[in-house]
Amino acid sequence: MRILSGIQPSGVLHIGNYFGMMRPAIELQKEGETFYFIADYHALTSLRDPKALSENSLRV
Repeated sequence: MRILSGIQPSGVLHIGNYFGMMRPAIELQKEGETFYFIADYHALTSLRDPKALSENSLRV
């Protein structure tokens, strides 16, 4: 099985991100081939500060 998923870096990572995306992503690696991405351009719809977007992307 192939799995593709992404996360939007619109804010600082929190516990909800961990249980909602990160932990399941780690578990899914056991199921097959996985690909994950950071959806930077999607974050532009809610975050207008380029510096904050860059910092959030690096934190993810």
